[in-house]
Amino acid sequence: MSKVTVVGAGNVGATCANVLVTCQIADEVVLLDIKEGVSEGKAMDIMQTANILGLQTRLIGVTNDYEKTADSDVVVITSGIPRKPGMTREELIGVNAGIVKSVTENVLKYSPNAVILCVSNPMDTMTYLIHKTTGLPKNRIIGMGGALDSARFKYFLSNALGANAVEVEGIVIGGHGDTTMIPLTRYAAYRGVPASNYLSEEELGKVAADTMVGGATLTKLLGTSAWYAPGAASAQVVGAVLHNQKKLISCSALLDGEYGESDLCIGVPCIIGKNGIEKIVEFELNDAEKELFHKSAEAVHKTNAALAGAL
Repeated sequence: MSKVTVVGAGNVGATCANVLVTCQIADEVVLLDIKEGVSEGKAMDIMQTANILGLQTRLIGVTNDYEKTADSDVVVITSGIPRKPGMTREELIGVNAGIVKSVTENVLKYSPNAVILCVSNPMDTMTYLIHKTTGLPKNRIIGMGGALDSARFKYFLSNALGANAVEVEGIVIGGHGDTTMIPLTRYAAYRGVPASNYLSEEELGKVAADTMVGGATLTKLLGTSAWYAPGAASAQVVGAVLHNQKKLISCSALLDGEYGESDLCIGVPCIIGKNGIEKIVEFELNDAEKELFHKSAEAVHKTNAALAGAL
């Protein structure tokens, strides 16, 4: 029996829970929120599709009762305030740091062996906070951002190619921010063939630029942060852990010399399996890509410096 807890029943958390249930990724899912009735109502709504869709996964909603989350294999933390139009992810740090720290302490009381997936923004810094405040082995703490950024990259790439989205490959590394993420256009491919065979340098540059502002674009259109793709990306990482899929997914991982960086969490290609981050894969970067990565790392270090009061 596999069990997943999703903390935060807002748009992203509820979507993650919905994907976990409708794709039957886990046997049992607990959706927890601090606001009375919200998680219960959303869980009930989702479970009323069970007969229609032929679902076997069990979902329950609870209000602030962490005991119900006991023995979870994976805990997804989506808690915190979402972005508003014009806000950066970094501007959320003050409020969300306290929330993420408290949630992590509570879930680990009842699920000390869980893999933690951090979704809360600023995601790289919140993932780093979890590392610094829990002392868990670094493989058991994953930041979701790169999975989402890479999905957005493949969306824009498939549109530019006029191709089926499931037949394109692309990965984004670096910080989960509008100016810090790095879509690796050189590695983008369509059915194994470099995308540069089909798209000009200018076209690939536009795909990368659209990817980098993908979240901000949606925030402007929706009036709040996106949720369908973030929720699905979170569920994808959970599935890779629960089913030991050994999938290569870009995730925020604690670096210890990889890519020439240390003591920060940032998006890099990872093999995700039952132990969480089982391996960090070091792509061969050219000089321009290395420079972009180091600049991204500097920006993440700067944001982490604002954590001093929460550590």
